[in-house]
Amino acid sequence: MKKNAIWAIVGLMGAALLAIILLQAYWINGAITLNESQFDKQVQEALNQVAIGLKEFEDEELDNKKPISRGGLTMAMAASSLLKSEDLIISQKFKVPSLQQGATESGKAKIIQELYKTRKPEKVEDRIDRKYLRDYLARELKNRGINIGYEYGVLSNFTDQFVIQNGNYLISGYSEDKVTEMPESNSVLRKSEYEVDLFTTDINSPGKLVLYFPKKSSVVWGGDVWRTLIASFISTAIVLSCFLYTVKVIFTQKKLSEMRTDFINNMTHEFKTPIATISLAADSITNPSILSNQEKIKRFAKIIKQENKRMNNQVEKVLQMASLDKEDFDLNITSLNLHEIIERAATNAKLKVERKDGEVTTHLKATDAYIEGDLTHISNIMNNLLDNANKYSPENPKISVHTRNVSGGVEVIVSDHGIGMRKDALKHIFDKFYRVHTGNLHDVKGFGLGLSYVKAMMVAHKGQINVKSDLGKGSTFILTFSKKFQKNA
Repeated sequence: MKKNAIWAIVGLMGAALLAIILLQAYWINGAITLNESQFDKQVQEALNQVAIGLKEFEDEELDNKKPISRGGLTMAMAASSLLKSEDLIISQKFKVPSLQQGATESGKAKIIQELYKTRKPEKVEDRIDRKYLRDYLARELKNRGINIGYEYGVLSNFTDQFVIQNGNYLISGYSEDKVTEMPESNSVLRKSEYEVDLFTTDINSPGKLVLYFPKKSSVVWGGDVWRTLIASFISTAIVLSCFLYTVKVIFTQKKLSEMRTDFINNMTHEFKTPIATISLAADSITNPSILSNQEKIKRFAKIIKQENKRMNNQVEKVLQMASLDKEDFDLNITSLNLHEIIERAATNAKLKVERKDGEVTTHLKATDAYIEGDLTHISNIMNNLLDNANKYSPENPKISVHTRNVSGGVEVIVSDHGIGMRKDALKHIFDKFYRVHTGNLHDVKGFGLGLSYVKAMMVAHKGQINVKSDLGKGSTFILTFSKKFQKNA
């Protein structure tokens, strides 16, 4: 599949997933908005009913002529105060027939009671019974299913100050539950959106009732909203995880396909050259002019043997990696001198490096270089690393091998000053068939199996391998071998 087609599929899947997320967000937001709208409606209905109830309570109090306390001022006290006034002043002020000197006290009280009904107190706090307000408001909210904590207050329109809050008076002059300091919640009450005008039958409303819910969000986000949100989040997370995993698998498979294709091309090239050489040597041997020359026959036979060995080595590498994948191999563990193995590998590498005017140096400083391992595989590890260092050093290779003792084993450091690798390449160099791009360097051959084999063998020997590299500066491989091989470690 072409890269553009993969990106197109990823784009379509991403757009569909984004649409699902946006649609779920729209539904959840709609549910929140609906909850908030219903809550606002219920609260406003409760406030309206409380306003009506306060007006009815006031009218009933006057009609029944009961000396019920209103902010500390009773009907009896109001009548008594008015009876002490001059009849003429009362008559002029309230525009009723003048009270006669001979009128009885009960008659005057009756007239004053009627006057009081006409001339209601101007202050809103004088017209509200705080206990009645508290109980009535609580009942109306409960009847509408609102069971969360709230704060309330009565705001005077004349003084622009709260005069009652949460069942307490906030003004001086009252004997009961007097509050001398303004609560801090006054500020949030002023900003509340829930309010209703009181005593609207008056020309000017003397005040308003304000309600505030500190935990309103628990109602707005309550019910099915949280369950829907959690379910939506979990399902979206699952879909998103599957989507990302699928995208990763697609690109991984594409990369593996490219590496396998590269491997097949390299293998074809590696086999094509020795096959052509063998074919040419065989044709030469059968030539009548060559048959009589024993020296030439031996030379061509030697070429055939070398090329055949080369092909066998390549096939052996592929079969070796197949056995490593299946873990179908046995290690012949013996005591090994790591310095001797390194010296042999360095000697073999010098033959190739010196052709490019390079050098291989060893700095074997480990005082105890004995480890337990498989001689063949440990030798292959060193040969592979030195061969890679040579291949990826375009000219004048400078390769060094250092050893030192570390806790529980021996550390081997193989460094070069070659082309190095990018940071993203370091993540894949131990993958099968992976080969670092070499830019304009076209003479680097191989199947991309060398470092994969090295990694697998280090793991099999219970060792560790790390790599450091900078593009254009070279690479360093750090191997740590355990002194004791533990089969079940």
